[in-house]
Amino acid sequence: MRRALAVASFIILAGCSITPLPPVNPQQAWVDMTMLGGKVVMAERLDGVRLKDGRYFQVTPGSHELMVRYDFEIYSGSMFLIDADERTCYLTLRYDAFQPGQRYLLEARTLGLNPSARLYDQSKKVVAEDSAVNCLF
Repeated sequence: MRRALAVASFIILAGCSITPLPPVNPQQAWVDMTMLGGKVVMAERLDGVRLKDGRYFQVTPGSHELMVRYDFEIYSGSMFLIDADERTCYLTLRYDAFQPGQRYLLEARTLGLNPSARLYDQSKKVVAEDSAVNCLF
């Protein structure tokens, strides 16, 4: 019985381990993600197709539409009672000129209740901004 419990525990823990990122393909562009504030930013869809791994985008050269999930806290209340609520938003942006072998950075941020996303190229130049924001309450 103890052996079966130990094996089951090992299998469960092994399934929860973090897998390494795949190797960078020099024929594609790599998009890392970061956030200013917030709790989670994850790759959700690439060209309308749901992704299996939300930690990054790896895209072929050319035009693509990226959608990220961005979770952050909003604060409301009176002077003495402040409540924090979590808000989930889906931010979509389109960029028409992804270059092979280049690294990009998608940055999600929020100002009050309004989230936004920007895409930066390797020289830290803004090359795209969100075109659609859909939030759940």
